[in-house]
Amino acid sequence: MALEGIRGILFDKDGTLLDYDESWLPVNRELARIASEDDAALADHLLRETGMDPVSGHIVPDSLLAAGNTRQIAEGLVAAGSKVEVTELTIKLDTLFSNAAEFSVPVTDLAGFFARLHARGFKLGIASSDNERSIRQTAQRFGFAQYVDYIAGYDSGFGSKPEAGMVLGFCKATGLEPSQVAVVGDNNHDLHMGHNANAGLKVAVLTGTGSRESLSAASDYCLNDITELEPLLPGLQPA
Repeated sequence: MALEGIRGILFDKDGTLLDYDESWLPVNRELARIASEDDAALADHLLRETGMDPVSGHIVPDSLLAAGNTRQIAEGLVAAGSKVEVTELTIKLDTLFSNAAEFSVPVTDLAGFFARLHARGFKLGIASSDNERSIRQTAQRFGFAQYVDYIAGYDSGFGSKPEAGMVLGFCKATGLEPSQVAVVGDNNHDLHMGHNANAGLKVAVLTGTGSRESLSAASDYCLNDITELEPLLPGLQPA
């Protein structure tokens, strides 16, 4: 891959910019409570069926909770036994996820991180399976909204991961070619989105639900976290 050709970076949000376990395990338990209508046994069952061990909190890589969008998670919960109608549950979960931005834990000082990349001339974007409102709230809360050129959630009209649409939307918004874009994420939905869009670089991080074993095949690099991205690209000083 031509590292020196990268001019834009498209980040996933949860598990990439935000520490997944710190930010989302409590949210997933609340999700199950809502979907089960306070039936504790059903809540545990729903968590297991959608990818989380209710005892340990372990998330199965690339499961619904790890990689699905709100609608897909709602459909999975209903298929697993939730009595809440899919559309109603989707609305409730979108509200939950938007409010969760207030309790999220970043993997680093995101304002400083984005400011440094922006100062080097990179175009920056966020592509998440969460809703767009939640992404924007996260960017505002952690002080990096002014450095972001593009935001796409599952409800923004670019399709869902692992389809190529979010990457192609980033390219259209920034004037870049896919070969000039690095896609950074914590699960294979992110990496496969990059492959499907012919992105120039696919970078995995280990702050989310994936493991080095689950991510290595689809990534060009597998990093401990996004802070390792800066020295990885030392020569990239876009004009």
